[in-house]
Amino acid sequence: MLAFFSTPQGYSSHFHRKKEKEKEESFLLPSPLHNNPKKIPFPHSKMRALLQAIVLLLILIWLQTCMTTAEDDEWKSATATYTNQTNGSIIIEGACGYGDLHKASYGKYSAGLSTMLFNRGSACGACFEVRCVDHILWCLQGSPSVILTATDFCPPNYGLSADYGGWCNFPKQHFEMSEAAFAEIAKKKADTVPVQYRRVKCARRGGLRFTLSGSFHFYQVLVTNVGLDGEVIAVKVKGSKTGWIPMARNWGQNWQCNVNLIGQPLSFEVTTSSRRTLTSYNVAPADWQFGQTYEGKQF
Repeated sequence: MLAFFSTPQGYSSHFHRKKEKEKEESFLLPSPLHNNPKKIPFPHSKMRALLQAIVLLLILIWLQTCMTTAEDDEWKSATATYTNQTNGSIIIEGACGYGDLHKASYGKYSAGLSTMLFNRGSACGACFEVRCVDHILWCLQGSPSVILTATDFCPPNYGLSADYGGWCNFPKQHFEMSEAAFAEIAKKKADTVPVQYRRVKCARRGGLRFTLSGSFHFYQVLVTNVGLDGEVIAVKVKGSKTGWIPMARNWGQNWQCNVNLIGQPLSFEVTTSSRRTLTSYNVAPADWQFGQTYEGKQF
């Protein structure tokens, strides 16, 4: 036996009116002029205008980012000299703390930067393309370029003229190159040559390298062979018995923390200047030793 139920008269129309009212109120905004705020209609057209404004803002931010990237790729003016070192390259430790630059994989394509470019050490590891320009006598034909890694600081010498001897005086932009790298863009007879430079991505072989040093309660790691940006702005370390521990910059690309991590496998989180972050898990085994270098992932 079937039972039939009828909808009470007026219920259906009341239900639809309620739904329409809820739909309308979904676009209402409270008025700040009353304790019991009055509902103010917010039409669909205003909602569309708001969404269009948000989209336009996002497009403008994207265009600004593109323009900034383009500016980074533009050639800028500077000067360059070279320093005499063993085997024609710079192998001294330098202000970035890389130690033997051949072991750090930078070798002859290393450079000391003037104050303007070095930026208190934040440029350590960054890569620059450099070419000799505007000097027929000293520049090699065709203006060939070399890719250099920032590994040292070229200190100012205010006792000498910025045009002769004081090439690294503020606010000069100057590269102190190895003799071998300099010879690839200019004749070695030149004291200083005008150059153009631009920031480029760093191409590295293998993964990031972590060289450990310190003692029981002072732990330090040197980060080298960093690809893409080259510049490291933050490092964290994690042992098997700890969470992620932020490390402080000691000097150059040496990072430290006051934690005893001996006997624990170590993982590292590295962040570069473009805010890219790379995590390498269990890079160093539990029996790691000070003075050893371990290899992680690469950007």
